[in-house]
Amino acid sequence: MATRKQNRTIYTVLLMVCVVGFWLFENFYTPDPYSAPEGEGTKTEIPSFFLPSSTTGAIAVHDHFMLSYNESYEQAEWVAYLLKKSHLTYDDRKRPFFIEDPRVKTKSADWRNYKRSGFDRGHLCPAGDRRFSEYAYNETFYTSNISPQNRVFNAGVWNQLEMKIRQWVKKEGTMFVVTGGVLENGLQEIGDEDVDVPRQYYKIIAKGSPKNLKVIAFLMPNEPSTKPLRRFTVTVDRIEELTGIDFFQKLPDEVEQKLESQLNTKDWRF
Repeated sequence: MATRKQNRTIYTVLLMVCVVGFWLFENFYTPDPYSAPEGEGTKTEIPSFFLPSSTTGAIAVHDHFMLSYNESYEQAEWVAYLLKKSHLTYDDRKRPFFIEDPRVKTKSADWRNYKRSGFDRGHLCPAGDRRFSEYAYNETFYTSNISPQNRVFNAGVWNQLEMKIRQWVKKEGTMFVVTGGVLENGLQEIGDEDVDVPRQYYKIIAKGSPKNLKVIAFLMPNEPSTKPLRRFTVTVDRIEELTGIDFFQKLPDEVEQKLESQLNTKDWRF
């Protein structure tokens, strides 16, 4: 018959096993990569003339968005996707784990870099734009699709811009979006992998055909703001200067130059 002292020893050992097991789960467990369920072959194709250049060559193509990963900053320099009316559903989805992107050869940053950092794991391709299927929704939780954002900025003016784009799509139809943080020297870093915290984020939206394309671009400081969205509009040229990325590179030069140099909001309802 076990003595009281033996029972205490057993309980202590079990407690230690539980603590170690929880620590291992928190620090080393990564769920299997998300994969398309059997029979779901739908993809959201992005026309090639929309795609920007990559400064790294590290392109990762997913079924419903694609990105260019920058290992030096441990995040995407851009994420590109199409948003259609049919994508805008209100299906209730359970938030999955954030997991590393299996299509980034150098491994995307672990989500644990964000723990206790004070920054949100800010989606670049919004999960809210991919509620139309569980698989498409889950894809947005690869860590290649997140960037450290000020919490009030993420829930505030950045979210307002995402909602405005959805309104435009509901009224006018399919639009192309490319977005990311401005990656530059001297940024604050978080986590063991030194994930950089952008000081600014950009978003470029295009609608129409290559022969009649309308473009609007936004550049926003990674901080709370109550300014109206229109105040953050800039030229595409300005974002190219800051990022070194060539947007709309496959359009004819004269069309590209005209689109990227103009600051035109008259074709967009605010």
